[in-house]
Amino acid sequence: QCEFLPYYTPSAVRTDPATGRIKALELKSTQTTEDGESAGSACVSCCAVISAFGSELADGPVKDSLKQVVDLDSWGYPVVDPSTQGTSDPSVFVGGDLGGVTKLTVEAAADGKLAAWSMHQYLQQLEGLTVPDDATLPGFHTAIDSVDLSVDVCPGLKLPNPYGLASAPPTTTSAMIRRAFEAGWGFAVTKTYGRDKDIVSNVSPRIVRGSTSGELYGPGQGSFLNIELISEKSQAYWEQSIRELKADFDSSSNVLIASIMAGYNEEDWTILAEGAAAAGADAVELNMSCPHGMGEKGMGLACGQNPDMVEDICRWVKAAAKRTNENGEVVSLPVFAKLTPNITDIVDIAKRAKAGGADGVTAINTVSGLMHLDDEGQAWPKVGKEARTTYGGVSGNAIRPMALKAVSAISKALPGFAILATGGCDSAAVAKQFLHAGAKGIQICSAVQNQDYTVIHDYKTGLQALLYLEARDDLKGWNGQSRPMESSKANPWVKPEPSLDTNEKLPDFGPYFHKKEQLKSEQRAKSPLPMKPSESYGVRPAPALSSSVPSVNDIVAKAVPRIGAWYELSQEEHVIAKIDPELCINCGKCYMTCNDNGYQAISFDEMTHIPEIVKDDCTGCTLCVSVCPVIDCIEMVPRDGPYIPERGIPIQN
Repeated sequence: QCEFLPYYTPSAVRTDPATGRIKALELKSTQTTEDGESAGSACVSCCAVISAFGSELADGPVKDSLKQVVDLDSWGYPVVDPSTQGTSDPSVFVGGDLGGVTKLTVEAAADGKLAAWSMHQYLQQLEGLTVPDDATLPGFHTAIDSVDLSVDVCPGLKLPNPYGLASAPPTTTSAMIRRAFEAGWGFAVTKTYGRDKDIVSNVSPRIVRGSTSGELYGPGQGSFLNIELISEKSQAYWEQSIRELKADFDSSSNVLIASIMAGYNEEDWTILAEGAAAAGADAVELNMSCPHGMGEKGMGLACGQNPDMVEDICRWVKAAAKRTNENGEVVSLPVFAKLTPNITDIVDIAKRAKAGGADGVTAINTVSGLMHLDDEGQAWPKVGKEARTTYGGVSGNAIRPMALKAVSAISKALPGFAILATGGCDSAAVAKQFLHAGAKGIQICSAVQNQDYTVIHDYKTGLQALLYLEARDDLKGWNGQSRPMESSKANPWVKPEPSLDTNEKLPDFGPYFHKKEQLKSEQRAKSPLPMKPSESYGVRPAPALSSSVPSVNDIVAKAVPRIGAWYELSQEEHVIAKIDPELCINCGKCYMTCNDNGYQAISFDEMTHIPEIVKDDCTGCTLCVSVCPVIDCIEMVPRDGPYIPERGIPIQN
């Protein structure tokens, strides 16, 4: 078990008189009463106590005991080899403050890493195994690591994992794509390129943080806006890059998709498609959706908003994107049309792309927008002395709802049609949402802009874990990789505050808080918090699987049958809110939002700040859940009886 008890500090250790072994740790509250006394105490069952966070070797008896094991220096600290963190005893390693040198957390962490490698060397050598000097610790392997993430997208295209880099800044050069493949990305789409006669040069600044999340700076941006155009590099550069990358990265481990763009001109599209196919691209993506700059030249958005043009261009490219393989067979490359969300109905465009022979679509490109205006009325980004701007492409989490809608709508209208989703994926959990919506691959840009290529490690292992969880019946109640919320009655470690033996409801502030702490202190003194391990969590070895682990293809479009028209929703099954008093922090936010935005269905005690749901008035809108700062504090439960709307003035028959 691993839990955090805030506002408590250790005060004493309880030992077993018979064995002298530790059996419990006493703690006292760091918060005080009006008299200056500790506001309460707690007792936790344990078998060991680890001292950390700035602990120093100062206790005399501890030093005397340590002296019998390792050599100490004149200051009373262990003599440590800084190259291994080893001591005079080959089985004892020391780091951090105990070594008498490290004073910073980052230094202590470095000591720990070096000591871990040295321990690994020591243990392996005990068995006569040779270990290299370079620290390359083996990864921790579980059944989750064996989960297959490959996905069949369409005939002729299989991805080793569903994660790829979108045609965007992360694929600006072939060298960058090479590093991405080495990091573990399943596929990459080249930065869009055109014929040399359509070459572009970018302006600056052109990629800026979004302001949709307020004054949030640094990584973790919820959105970006860019006014960047397609690649500044030539057609020859990209075709040579494709040849070099495909020579070094096999399609079974890394898929490379060429992104091309031209105006409504069959010759241009044909030349670009034939060149990409001859260079060895695994597939071709047709950028008919860039929302800025290129549309003004009759390219990008100008083509993608016209259904007839989309169908024609897909037909031209499908006819041209062919090559002869090593067996002398003519192979047709999969073709994907990249669609714009800046249109009335994206499904109509997807249907026309399919009619033109496209094997799939990419949905969606960035959403056209104006991100920010400052106090002087100037936009950001602003270019040149005149501080001019243009409408750019919004990307990132801010457009995820639009991307999920587009993907699910296309999947519902065209079952089985291949979709590569893009627009706001920043975790394995979100990737699974896109797969459930009907996508077979996910293209990512903004999340990489927030960090770097290494996010792929979390995305891959995260999706493997999510698929693995589906095969374990004992984990069915989990929300993704999060344990289900339990009450403190069932598991005191969820919120280590035992239910009080009183009918009085006590909030967590003022004199009520002190009374509550006193009652809890009395209970904890009687019965320490248990450390009994759960029957299913943390068991080694892990329980056997209840069924086979689903493949990525198995979960594609899983959510689509449940997405439809408003009038398909149940008009009979209603819910109302229920507040958990154990988790409520008495902030009043639910009352405020319901009172001024909803149905005045929450009462609020002006003295105790305890909210109560007025069941007859609650309409189940769920706004209170949306603004509550405590996870699972408010849940929606079935209404007892039918929902009868308040009409204001009775309807006349």
